Amino acid sequence: MSWLNFFETKTQTKHPFGRGINANLAPDEEELFDKSYEAFDGGDILEGYQYFFTSLKNFTDGVANNNIHTHLSDNTLKFEIYQGTAKIIGHVTKKHLHAEVIITKKDNISVAIKRYILERNYQLTYAYYFSDDNYIKLKLYHDNTTVNPHKIFFPLREIALNGDFDKEYIKSEFPNVILEDINHLKELKDDELKIKYEFLHTWIEKIETKISNLPSNDSAGMQAFIYLNILLKIDYLLVPKYEIYQKITKKVHEYFNNENSKIEAKNEELRKYIFLLKEMSFEEFKTKFYNAKYSFSPTEKTSIEEINNFITESMLRIRWYKNNRYNQIIPTIYKYIAFYILYNYGLHPATKELLHTLVEIQNPEFFSKLNYTVLYDEESNTFSKRAIISKIEDSITPYQNRFKLLKPFGDKLNFTSLNEFSNSFYLQLKNLNFEEI
Repeated sequence: MSWLNFFETKTQTKHPFGRGINANLAPDEEELFDKSYEAFDGGDILEGYQYFFTSLKNFTDGVANNNIHTHLSDNTLKFEIYQGTAKIIGHVTKKHLHAEVIITKKDNISVAIKRYILERNYQLTYAYYFSDDNYIKLKLYHDNTTVNPHKIFFPLREIALNGDFDKEYIKSEFPNVILEDINHLKELKDDELKIKYEFLHTWIEKIETKISNLPSNDSAGMQAFIYLNILLKIDYLLVPKYEIYQKITKKVHEYFNNENSKIEAKNEELRKYIFLLKEMSFEEFKTKFYNAKYSFSPTEKTSIEEINNFITESMLRIRWYKNNRYNQIIPTIYKYIAFYILYNYGLHPATKELLHTLVEIQNPEFFSKLNYTVLYDEESNTFSKRAIISKIEDSITPYQNRFKLLKPFGDKLNFTSLNEFSNSFYLQLKNLNFEEI
């Protein structure tokens, strides 16, 4: 049995939502990180790396996800890190760290892919592309003369995130290319894929009705919320990969960064892509999905102030629409706020879990189809109040030892209607206190 096969164990399955890590780090992650510092300072390089790798392991409901494997033998620490399509394999000695990601076979690539890879080398800081006799690989070499956890975190994060991104991008732009070293990816069951496919069509059909019922004058802003919301909903709830993932990223980025285009033109670009998705057959749709393990977040940690500012600005927009009697768009904006924050910001695990609870409440039909407990009944406008309060407590309690002023807020929410609930939920999010005393 090889050292890699030794680690093959069963893990508890749970639907992943959103981008990147959908799990929690170990409760002693900070302590492990500190021990890594101490080991490096004491000159024990391999022990320092072992503590560092252990600090990056993540868990789902207390069960290890096996996203990182290590094996120490003959003064060499072998490791394997998973990041989506990328499997980073490497080893550490007292002097050096070597790591690499296999992308595809050397003989399979076109001139266009070679050009793309060469351009990527100019964009990377620590890693670089090269080819051996058989494969195109992304490679990392790190000297351990002066080393600490921070110095190894960023190079490893770069090779992991970019290895995953480039494999997805190449598969998206060059469908005939065969990606290598992706046996760790898990296929979704047809039953789950059919649910996702059906909801994709249901959501698109509903926005057709919403758009047609908007005022004929001055509706561009409302249309923008509707189109952006469904793209972010598809991204977070359906979790597509390959070209759907890439296209959503591109469309959202262009929408917010193209200052020379009018809002009507940008809306039209979003509309065209959304209805292009509607034309996709199920057979094609099912090839855009897989489940995978992740070790590094693709987004940098965002300050509480930036998140709170976004919530404040969004609530002001809701107030404007309400004052001008455009009430039909308000539920969409309340949903958009959660999806946008989850898409765009690097969140504390407590905030991420709380927002996911809100998403479950705002989208009960979808979660019911996936056999989740229904937290809100749309027909009767009733909430599972006790379950919601319990989920909020479960999201906050693990972090109260570190953040003494962090308090659950379930009893402060307004359960009158979904709009009132969402409004009160965002206000309570803004009041969360992550100050360390």
